[in-house]
Amino acid sequence: MTAGSSPRFVTNRTRPSFPKRAVVTAGMPYGNKDLHFGHVGGVFVHADAMARFLRDRIGVDNVIFVSGTDCYGSVIVEDHRARVQSGEIDGSIEDFVELNHERQRETLSLFEISLDTFAASALEPWTGIHRDLGAHIMRTLYANGHLEKRTTRQFYDTEAETFLTGRQVVGRCPIAGCKSEKAYAEECSLGHQFEPSELIAPRSTLSKVRPEMREATNWYVPLEKFREALAPWYTSLLEHGTWRDFSVRNLLEYFEPPTIHVTRDQLAKVDEIANELPPHSREEGRSKSERLVFERLHDMERATDRLRENDVRYRTGKSLVPFRLTGNLEWGLPAPDLDETSGLTFWVWPESLWAPISFSARVLEERGASRDDWHEWWCTDSAHVYQFIGEDNIFYYGLAQMACFLGMQGPTFSTDVPEGQLKLTHIVTNRHLLFLDKKASSSGKVKPPPARELVDHYTAEQLRIHFLSLALGARNVSFRPKPYDPKADERSADPVLKDGNILSNVFNRAARSCFYTTQKYFDRIIPIGEVGEDVIRASESVIFDFEEAMARQEFHVAIEHAGAYLRDINGRWSRDNPYNKSCDPDVRRQAVIDAFHGVRVAAVLLHPVAPNGTDKIRRLLGIGPEFWSWDRIFEPLAAFMEDPSTHEIAELPPRADFFEKHPSQIKDEG
Repeated sequence: MTAGSSPRFVTNRTRPSFPKRAVVTAGMPYGNKDLHFGHVGGVFVHADAMARFLRDRIGVDNVIFVSGTDCYGSVIVEDHRARVQSGEIDGSIEDFVELNHERQRETLSLFEISLDTFAASALEPWTGIHRDLGAHIMRTLYANGHLEKRTTRQFYDTEAETFLTGRQVVGRCPIAGCKSEKAYAEECSLGHQFEPSELIAPRSTLSKVRPEMREATNWYVPLEKFREALAPWYTSLLEHGTWRDFSVRNLLEYFEPPTIHVTRDQLAKVDEIANELPPHSREEGRSKSERLVFERLHDMERATDRLRENDVRYRTGKSLVPFRLTGNLEWGLPAPDLDETSGLTFWVWPESLWAPISFSARVLEERGASRDDWHEWWCTDSAHVYQFIGEDNIFYYGLAQMACFLGMQGPTFSTDVPEGQLKLTHIVTNRHLLFLDKKASSSGKVKPPPARELVDHYTAEQLRIHFLSLALGARNVSFRPKPYDPKADERSADPVLKDGNILSNVFNRAARSCFYTTQKYFDRIIPIGEVGEDVIRASESVIFDFEEAMARQEFHVAIEHAGAYLRDINGRWSRDNPYNKSCDPDVRRQAVIDAFHGVRVAAVLLHPVAPNGTDKIRRLLGIGPEFWSWDRIFEPLAAFMEDPSTHEIAELPPRADFFEKHPSQIKDEG
């Protein structure tokens, strides 16, 4: 291919389409601690790879990548109280979350997470926008008839003389089939939702006594109202593979009839009060249990009251329970006064659902636009929102958020969202990233390593490619870094280094070969000529394969394609051996042209995975940022040079690396 010529296509395939604009979000870590490895390896690295890819694919100015510290909620209140009480800290709760916010920001920077803003819901300059948007959403839902005021019983500690926050009550999860022994007032450690009164064996973390129930009034979104719209929408997502199958199947479980599970040893008590229960059917259950199936949630709730009154042990199934919008916690985002309610704050989960919109508005302000321009990113057909989350949070983002967004349309709504209304987002759910084969939790027995500690043993790019190679979109995967594995010995392979070798071994070899040979035989000027047709064919094929995998957020597949392509580059080089003096000059010249084309393509593909190493290749080639544009991915290197016949690449020192190993991995040769 001659300099500056148009690419010649030999592969007849259709490329996937991408939106004109895109927002990428990466959950929100709680503001009570620094990040552990699961935050980074299970969500942030994947979101960052997608954001970086989209910047290359549709343009930097057309992508917003946001996340932030979740500053409010009972988790933060309780942790702050406990640490002040123990003497570990002495500042205010604002000081506490700001300290953790800064530590989280620093940790993300260690892993090259390229957020446009890492915000904080309770701190300026974000909280003002966040508060205003929350008030707008709540008032709109109220005006559209999608809020209901409910007076419910909440836990009250009679010794401490205070209502208890969600994390100040612990017990066993009441959801059938759940084995969590770490459940709080309204959700368990596995993300199941239930009414506070259903919590089994509750106790206060303040006084250790069993709390009593007292009435409190709050606002709720009745999820049941959205059943007819959402159920077929989820089914279509499943049929078309739009979201990951397991996440959609999880959500569809909430659309099953309201069900109570009773073990057979309790059936005699049930029989005694059967006539007092609302209409229901009885079906055979699993694990020596029977199911009481109701037509309406209200009937199931009445039945649970009667069962409790008669000391019947039971568990409820997943169902569309009302989603609480407000709470009585003082440390929370202020909620607007509505219909004789005042002084309420938003419950932490709903306000974290619109936080990415607030953060997007702030990014637009920083770019010189209006904060109101967020509508162009969240409410138009030409834009797309990718939300990366962990499996435990699928109920909130996949169901509660969708209901709230639908409710913003008006009294009637449709999943075929009209232009100008909040679009239903694209949820990218990852399975659990285990630690040494067990689910790690900061509050559990298996403590996860702090994320920042990992960079004491590996480079960020080694960790990034390892986490992206784990296929978390398909299955739970164990993170087994050798320095933390008590079963590992000197002969044990390190899984992190195995994946990292694609960069530190395979890619380094390919890039070095090109540079050193050009320095030795061509005075650092890449020879001009057409790339071989077999190389063009292989390059086009991997570009299509990689792009399709990224469109599906199958990062492990994308990396497999790039790795195979790099090994093919090295295989061709070994066959021709162009660095050797005995190589035919014409063979050498063509080998360098072909290999540089391959390295250029591989650098663009892996730029979202290993941004620093690939950018080093670009800089030493002496080419500008246009190098990354997917609009020009099929063009030869010469097309990026003003005059290819005089364009010199940089001098590469001996034994130089584009993708470095961590100092701890380099043996002392002294």
